[in-house]
Amino acid sequence: MEIAKALTIAGSDSGGGAGIQADLKTFQELDVFGMSAITAITAQNTVGVQAVYPLTVNAVTEQIKSVAEDLNPNAVKTGMLFSSEIIDAIANEIKRYRWSRVVVDPVMIAKGGSSLLLEEAVASLKDELIPLAFCVTPNIPEAEKLVGFTISTLEERKQACEALYQLGAKNVVIKGGHSNEKEVTDLLFDGETFHLFSSPRTNTNHTHGTGCTFGAAITAELAKGKSIYEAVKKAKDFIGAAIEDSLGLGAGHGPTNHMAYRKRKVQVNDY
Repeated sequence: MEIAKALTIAGSDSGGGAGIQADLKTFQELDVFGMSAITAITAQNTVGVQAVYPLTVNAVTEQIKSVAEDLNPNAVKTGMLFSSEIIDAIANEIKRYRWSRVVVDPVMIAKGGSSLLLEEAVASLKDELIPLAFCVTPNIPEAEKLVGFTISTLEERKQACEALYQLGAKNVVIKGGHSNEKEVTDLLFDGETFHLFSSPRTNTNHTHGTGCTFGAAITAELAKGKSIYEAVKKAKDFIGAAIEDSLGLGAGHGPTNHMAYRKRKVQVNDY
């Protein structure tokens, strides 16, 4: 049987916790062949982002072309895109290759607070890329930026989901990690029904790359032909294990444990 393939279009995290590194690790752990197109190179670690070096539009599109014309992916994920020029070019490539299972993770701010998306690029994200998304996966601050109002209640999150759906995304997931609730609840809206995925909050500082990893897990499952509900459910389990079984690396916001989900499965099967 042919293995499912997924392409991540995102920035490189030299610390290995987020960006394409997190995406490729997640694809591998979920039995999907991962490919990448790098949009920017960042110098970063668990304590912050020290520098960002965006690639040229041509460098990004040539990577996408190389993958598309030989290893056409079953699903595509976008992450850190940095500028409106890069966003517009990627949107054109998605339309050119008629990719439909596209997960848009609207990465705007790093865990330490550094900006990863230029202010002028937000409009391009809303106008050009989100309308092409099979699923868009903002956290609460990102959703607030996209919809233009404060989100502090579940009802407001539902309103934000509907607003993002109106922009053209076929499915919307607003992640709950930035809420103050004891449980972390991720909210999926498929255009008709709201679905809640809740889990106990883990008290840890090692959450760098959670959004990238969660979106990558959704992408991997979609690449395998799973429904959006099945994909989000698996992603919730995957990121939950990755956060709970901390690696304890670094002096700041440490990375999640991408091996945790697989290791738990192995332990259950061995038992």
